[in-house]
Amino acid sequence: MACHAVDRRMVGPSFRDIAQRYAGNARAPELLAGKIIRGGSGVWGPIPMPPSPQVNEAEARRLAVWILATR
Repeated sequence: MACHAVDRRMVGPSFRDIAQRYAGNARAPELLAGKIIRGGSGVWGPIPMPPSPQVNEAEARRLAVWILATR
């Protein structure tokens, strides 16, 4: 929550913006869960998302599904 908010950009994009970008993508939960665990860069600008290896696959998928529901 230090980098993302539901409805506004902070360090990273809002959860709603993420949900809108992945709308209609059947693989979105899987893709987002992977980004939560491994991090990523270059998708939303120059600031990379750090990895969260302490989050397991099931938790990451639940987070991803929640993010996608914020549309």
